[in-house]
Amino acid sequence: METSNETSSGLPPQPHHEKYKDVILVIPAYKEELVIGSIVLKARQIVERVIVVDDGSMDRTSEVATYAGAKVIRFEKNMGKAHALLVGLNHARELGCKVAVTLDGDGQHKTREIPAVIHPVIEGKADLVIGSRFLSEGTDVPAYRRMGQKTLDVFTRIGSGHKSTDTQSGFRAFSRKALDNLDISSSGYSIESDMIAHFAERGLVIVEVPITVRYEVPNKHKMNPMAHGLSVLAGIINLISYRRPLIAFGVPGFILIVAGLLAEIWVFAELVSSDTFHYILAIGSAFILILGMLLMIAGLILNTLVLLMKKEK
Repeated sequence: METSNETSSGLPPQPHHEKYKDVILVIPAYKEELVIGSIVLKARQIVERVIVVDDGSMDRTSEVATYAGAKVIRFEKNMGKAHALLVGLNHARELGCKVAVTLDGDGQHKTREIPAVIHPVIEGKADLVIGSRFLSEGTDVPAYRRMGQKTLDVFTRIGSGHKSTDTQSGFRAFSRKALDNLDISSSGYSIESDMIAHFAERGLVIVEVPITVRYEVPNKHKMNPMAHGLSVLAGIINLISYRRPLIAFGVPGFILIVAGLLAEIWVFAELVSSDTFHYILAIGSAFILILGMLLMIAGLILNTLVLLMKKEK
């Protein structure tokens, strides 16, 4: 796996009269009628085609996006960001684009930074480019977001083996090779982490470039930040359980075994020194010890199965 950080310095300015003809922008959107029109209009000055995936909006998101010149794919009911994003990217691939770029539909991302994000792909230096808020000095990320993001980064790294400074960024660029390897199963908001793990396992090159974002957008995040973070974290833990069961089950099992053994030693030490036997603690520590052993065994068995599956592939 090759990783690196790209900067936007030194990039040639993008003329407004010259568009990236082989680049398609994909925007998953849900109830974004206030901003989707301006995003599409600005983006069409840079890329030739824009696809908006309306994920069951009950407002005029589809209508506004269509008037602005985007091709709209509309779902009758909300299917989730992962489904909307994958449908949009697969459609871009079917249209024959060489590069696909995605950004959020709420107006956080700046369309003028599209050239910097797609540049490593166009130059053949990357298959997946992640726009990172944490590589740019001009982005003031709220403390609670920074803390939550770093937590998700750590868990994503455990699950994928790839280090990223902004695993949840929706501003990304995909090479044709990445689009052809987009056979991924994902749901909810963990799609960004799932992509990193999927592409890292396939040996695709992942790099990052600095971007800036703004958080004062008309229609803020549709989910409570805490609920959103927990939802993503649950998805990442599921990813770790599937891809690295020895870590997911073996490490907790080892910790429980050590805790159980220490507790049992203390119980018997008390019995010898004071002739007092702590029945409840003895039974509880025995249960913890057995549970830890079961988790360790499960981790070893599942890890063996994962290795066998990788060999078959």
